[in-house]
Amino acid sequence: MASKRYVLEIDGLSKRYGRVEALDDVSLQLPMGEIWGVLGPNGSGKSTLLKCIAGLVKPDEGSIRINGLSPSRATKSVVAFVPEINTMYRWMTVAEVMSFAAAFYQDWSKERAQELMEFMRLEPGKKVGSLSKGMRARLRLILGMARDAQLVLLDEPLSGIDPASRDRIVEGIARQFDGEGRSIVLSTHAVDETERLFDTVMFLRDGHIELIGNAEELRIQRGKSINDLFKEVYA
Repeated sequence: MASKRYVLEIDGLSKRYGRVEALDDVSLQLPMGEIWGVLGPNGSGKSTLLKCIAGLVKPDEGSIRINGLSPSRATKSVVAFVPEINTMYRWMTVAEVMSFAAAFYQDWSKERAQELMEFMRLEPGKKVGSLSKGMRARLRLILGMARDAQLVLLDEPLSGIDPASRDRIVEGIARQFDGEGRSIVLSTHAVDETERLFDTVMFLRDGHIELIGNAEELRIQRGKSINDLFKEVYA
């Protein structure tokens, strides 16, 4: 049997903001071709973890390896980071955002972007500033999923948006993920809508790993859904 290829390896990762321990000795190995759910309430360390992986935040201790390399310019082409906050210019149209991304990212797939734009029901002529929060979240997802990046980081993609957009985003991720040549790390506390996506789940509490395991095995062992397990862990 061929050994697993790990696109992401983290060992003993810690990050402090003053006296607050945002991450505390986090270690994991993410195989290629899996979707991982990083679960926890607000303030549990989810966003800090994704920002460290993306190279936007420098950890105080520990190591991160993406295809064997530390986060740097060399890994920018491997990682697509989709933040929770809106980073798009309000005056741009949807079509202009797509054109900008196509010029900026060498791994941009125009075909995939067009397919996603149609599925997300985004109008090319609409300006970003006129889009609802849910529609902007759909557009942000396209900016991550239309790239041929080996590692896609989705930070709270369902936070504060309408149910219809939540459904579209989850379905869009499912449709675009074929388990070949790509892994996804998705941070969320909207577990009910997203748990069907996950191969592995990791529960964070105050920056440390409370529980980690294969999603289906946890369902069988605990006799409950990941959403119900989430409620139990954070009760």
